[in-house]
Amino acid sequence: MQISTETNFSGVAENHPWSAQFTVLGYADGAISTLPHQFFRNWLDQEPESGHFYIGRGSCFGVGSLVKYDSGQQSLCVGRYVAGGSRLSFILNGQHEMRTISTYMLSILGGGLKNAPPPQYADTVIKNDVWIGDEVMVLGGSVIENGCVIGARSLLPPNFRSEPYGIYAGSPARLIRYRFTEKVRAALLELAWWEMPLPWVRNNNAMFMEDLCADEAKALLVIDILKSSRRQWEAEHGGVAD
Repeated sequence: MQISTETNFSGVAENHPWSAQFTVLGYADGAISTLPHQFFRNWLDQEPESGHFYIGRGSCFGVGSLVKYDSGQQSLCVGRYVAGGSRLSFILNGQHEMRTISTYMLSILGGGLKNAPPPQYADTVIKNDVWIGDEVMVLGGSVIENGCVIGARSLLPPNFRSEPYGIYAGSPARLIRYRFTEKVRAALLELAWWEMPLPWVRNNNAMFMEDLCADEAKALLVIDILKSSRRQWEAEHGGVAD
């Protein structure tokens, strides 16, 4: 099992108050990410020996969540500041071949029996600043775009695709509405605040508490202030390195 994260990873915070429930990943800037114990599973409910997982800083998954691998071909990539609820399920593959006589995996019976290799979904990707409600199930090949919200107990079907800053719910999940107006969404994507280091977020914390829905002009002004702050930070620090 290949697990990777950001270059400023500082180690597992074994003495963190949440360590009884989570593996807490620490970062040099003070950020954390959390993975519930027994998060990585295979079809035998054991720790998988192969597969790939990447998580960005500030991303957390709730107690009882799991990601299921059944081969080394599968990958789940999670961006920054992803807020995942409890008892989430990421079923990265779990397919059976349906184009042959039987969907049954005859090979498990032994005795030289064989079955066609199961088809594989593409990588599953959760981008940045995403909120996923409790008990959501995500099937393989899905891509959740920046700023999305996924309603509790929703089912994201195989190869699901979202729009940035969309709110999705249902089984299968469908677009309910967008979080912000089109102009505000475009401005937020241009800002890409999640690319900035945590000290920059701290310096601009007041802007993150502004209502971006009540008044479009005010929302765009807030984002412009943050863009200016980003440019200043980049000029002073030579970019947005961790």
